[in-house]
Amino acid sequence: MSNTSSRLGTALLVVAIIAVLAIGTMMFGAHLDLWQPVVGFRLTRNYMNPIAYAVISLAVVGLIYQLIVKNPCGAIKAGVAGLIGLGLLSPTIYSQLQPQVRLPPIHDISTDTNNPPVFLVLDETREGARNTLEYGGPEVAKQQKKAYPDIVPIQSSKSPSEAFSEALRVADVMGWEIIAQDSNVLRFEATARTPVYQFADDIVVVVTPEGAASRVDIRSVSRIGRGDRGVNAARIREFVAAFQN
Repeated sequence: MSNTSSRLGTALLVVAIIAVLAIGTMMFGAHLDLWQPVVGFRLTRNYMNPIAYAVISLAVVGLIYQLIVKNPCGAIKAGVAGLIGLGLLSPTIYSQLQPQVRLPPIHDISTDTNNPPVFLVLDETREGARNTLEYGGPEVAKQQKKAYPDIVPIQSSKSPSEAFSEALRVADVMGWEIIAQDSNVLRFEATARTPVYQFADDIVVVVTPEGAASRVDIRSVSRIGRGDRGVNAARIREFVAAFQN
């Protein structure tokens, strides 16, 4: 009976590990070119919690059984399996304890909402794009200013050419893929990807001379999704923080 119980505990532990691997594959499958980012996102959204609940349920039943047959080794294994299940469920638990701030359903963020930088190289043929690069107008600007009032242009004391070089440096540090750059007109376009699901967002950066100084504008647009959960605003904030005035 002891050997059987111990094997049961081992089986529960193996099931929990397989669940972790399965969910990890769903989340990072785009990194391995298994599918498009949206597929991994949907798989995770639809199956992560049910898998976690299944692991926890099996582990609880297994733990009770191990305690009944007085098998401490099997009980420990079942307990570890249960903790793994709770770990898989932790994002949901955290979201319940710390609800996210309600964000507007917009996916196009710009430091200049009156005259947002225009994409000249990236266009509607970019891979996987469902959102247009045409700016949404006053309504989008109004929602952005209410949700992200801190998103404003960078006023730099650097010369325009120095500011352009600094912008390219920051883009490189942030891991953006530079699609096109033009040092004559001080602008570049790039693509950034979210770290987990690899969603692609497109960016245009424009440096405008202001006497001996300069102004830097950034616009970041998601290829897919009505709302971006604050990703584009966070990217611009990170860029601004890294830019050395």
